[in-house]
Amino acid sequence: MSQPDHKIDPPRLLRTLFDRAVARADPMEVVPAHLPPRPEGRVVVVGAGKASARMAEAVESAWGPCEGLVITRYGHGRPTQGIEIVEASHPVPDAAGAAATARMLDLLRGLGEGDLALALISGGASALLVAPADGLTLEDKRRVNAALLASGAPIDRMNVVRKHLSRVKGGQLAAAAHPARMLALLISDVPGDDPAFIGSGPTVGDGSTPEDARAVLARWSVAVPEPVTAALGAAMGVVPPGDARLALVENRIVAAPAQSLEAAAELARSEGCEVRILGDRIEGEARDVAGDHAALALREQAERAAGSPPLLLLSGGELTVTQRGDGTGGGTGGPNAEYALALAVALDGAPGIHAIACDTDGVDGAAEIAGAVIGPDTLARARAAGVDPGRALDSNDAHGFFAAAGGQVVTGPTLTNVNDFRAILIVPGG
Repeated sequence: MSQPDHKIDPPRLLRTLFDRAVARADPMEVVPAHLPPRPEGRVVVVGAGKASARMAEAVESAWGPCEGLVITRYGHGRPTQGIEIVEASHPVPDAAGAAATARMLDLLRGLGEGDLALALISGGASALLVAPADGLTLEDKRRVNAALLASGAPIDRMNVVRKHLSRVKGGQLAAAAHPARMLALLISDVPGDDPAFIGSGPTVGDGSTPEDARAVLARWSVAVPEPVTAALGAAMGVVPPGDARLALVENRIVAAPAQSLEAAAELARSEGCEVRILGDRIEGEARDVAGDHAALALREQAERAAGSPPLLLLSGGELTVTQRGDGTGGGTGGPNAEYALALAVALDGAPGIHAIACDTDGVDGAAEIAGAVIGPDTLARARAAGVDPGRALDSNDAHGFFAAAGGQVVTGPTLTNVNDFRAILIVPGG
C-alpha cells in the first residue's frame, strides 16, 4: 500500500495536494455541468466574487456570447465574449464596485416574465457587491468592513452585519430580477455550504434582523460610525424567506470545500498515505486551531511505529485572526499564514511533521500570498535569518515571518475560492 518513507518528498507532496484541491474547484470544470440548455428568450448573466470572471468564461464556453455584467477582484479578470468583467476592490469595497453594482441592479430590473437571470456567485461577493443602505456612504461601508475584518468575528457573523447595511445582499439581488426566473450557481467558501452565507446571500432569502446585526457588533466590540447605528435601527432591508419575489429563484452549489479535500485525499492515498479528514468546516482563531492540530500531530507521531505509512491530516473551513499587539504585521498576516506560524511554534521542530496552509483563492487575508508551508527546520531557518517566531506571532506578522524564513506559497489568482486548505503530513520515524 505505502511507498518507502524515504521516497516521500513532503514539501512537494503538500504543494501538489493543494494544487489538486484548487483544480477540483476550477469553474471551467464545474460550471458547464450545471448549466441547462441555453433558453430561447433573453438571458442576462450577472455575478460577483473572486471566481466570478472564470465562471462567466465557463458559461460562454458552453453557451457562446452572453449579455451581462460580473464584478471580480482586481487581477482576477478573464477574457469573455459578451459578458462585461469589472474589477473592483476586495476585501474592502471601493467606488468601482459600487458603480458596477448599481449598473447590475438596473440591468436586472429591466427583465420581465420569460427572461432568465443567471447569477454567478463566489466568495468575495460580499465586498464586491456594494450598494449601501439608505443614509450610508461608501466610506461608512468601508469603515465597517475594515473593523469587522480586524475583529476576529466569524465570516457568517460578519455577513449578518453586511446584509443589513446593503441594498443588494440577503436576497435583494434576486428580488431585483423579479418577475424573471433566476438560476444562481454558487462556489462555496463558507463552512457548511449554506447558500445564505456565500457572498452574503444576494440570491437567498434571509431571516436575520437588524437586532442580530447589532448583537454581532456588540459581541465583537466593533466600533461603527453613527450613520451605521441609525441604519441598523431602520426597517429591515433583507428579503425574508418565502417572499414572492424569490419564488422563481433556484440556488445551486457547483463546488464546495469537501469536494476539494476529497480530491486531495484521493491523490494522497495514491502516493501511499493514510488519510484522515478532520472536517471541511473548521472555524476559530487561527492560532488556537493550530495549537489543537499540533497536539494531535504530536500524539499521532508518538503513537505510529517506524515503517508505518505516512499519515495525512486534512482540514478546511475558515479561520480568523484577531489583530493583537501594536499591529507591527500591518494586519496582513492572514489566517492561513498565521495558522502555519502558530503550528510551527507549537511543534517546535518536531521531526517528521510537515504542513501547508493556504487559501484556495491565492489570497491569504489582504496579501497576494496563498499561505505557507512548514517543516521541522522552519524555526531554525527563521532564527538564522534574525526573525523571532514568537514576536512575529504576537504582532500578526506571519507573512513577514515566512518572507524572511522561507516557506511562502505564492500562486497568483487561482480564479476559484473554496476557502482554506490545510494539510499536515506525519512521516513516522522522520
